[in-house]
Amino acid sequence: MRFFRVFVFLVVSGVACFSQTSSSALSNSQMPSVITVPPEAQPSPNFSADAATKAYLAEIPAAARARSDAYFEGGYWLILWDFLYGVVVALLLLNLRWSDKMRDLAERVTRLKFVHDIIYWIEYVVLTTVLTFPLAYYEGYIREHQYGLATQTFGPWLNDEFKGLLVGIVLGAIAVPILFAIVRRLPNTWWIWGAIVTCFLYAIAAMIAPVFIFPIFNKITVLNDPKVTAPILSMARANNIPAHEVYEIDASRQTTRMSANVSGLGKTMRVTLNDNLLRRGSREEIQSVMGHEMGHYVLNH
Repeated sequence: MRFFRVFVFLVVSGVACFSQTSSSALSNSQMPSVITVPPEAQPSPNFSADAATKAYLAEIPAAARARSDAYFEGGYWLILWDFLYGVVVALLLLNLRWSDKMRDLAERVTRLKFVHDIIYWIEYVVLTTVLTFPLAYYEGYIREHQYGLATQTFGPWLNDEFKGLLVGIVLGAIAVPILFAIVRRLPNTWWIWGAIVTCFLYAIAAMIAPVFIFPIFNKITVLNDPKVTAPILSMARANNIPAHEVYEIDASRQTTRMSANVSGLGKTMRVTLNDNLLRRGSREEIQSVMGHEMGHYVLNH
């Protein structure tokens, strides 16, 4: 328990440090309202992506760049904190025998193995969600507000978190019994078949997410502005992306970020722009963002 107390102290100290850094960065910088195209980024026979990038970066105020760097570098540290926090939670479950008690409870309910797995999964995901909530609250709510990236008050944010928990419970209740059945039936090669089945399950999740999961959190509608959609669909066809419509998602209810994505598989493949990008971005900027996102798909990122 001494290690746990030390870890909690470090987490609290780190959160305080990040809070001070982000608040200062937010108050001391503002991005320009209009972004011009520098000469180095203009179309020409000698166009250089590196030179264009440097020219764009040179137009961003130093305070704004420092704020951006603080956000992303702090995010890298939070990856480490998330890992360490997760290790401590796992040690608590094992050393305090909470995991044993959850298993025993599942076995008392029924003799069916796959039901044991489902009950244990529900217990596990609920308990770990509660234990990791302080860090999740800081990362997903406090820090995002400090950097001006969040638009939700606490109630709607917590509601989305609860929806995410329910989605995780349902998906895990399907996947976990399958994976544990593999472990029981193939004790020597479970890791091979488990990896194969996991990839298959991920593919199914990617296929159904745009149609069944994303709408749980946001309203998604078909975008009917040909001036916006025609160039995007042209880029999609040029890069063999089987998208026939462009969708809009009301991401502004959660964030101020401008973004887009290519999601789904097969018949569920779709191109989606968030409403922040549509409202605040020029057509050229929209196409640029969409080209970037299509690059992820084409390059299998």
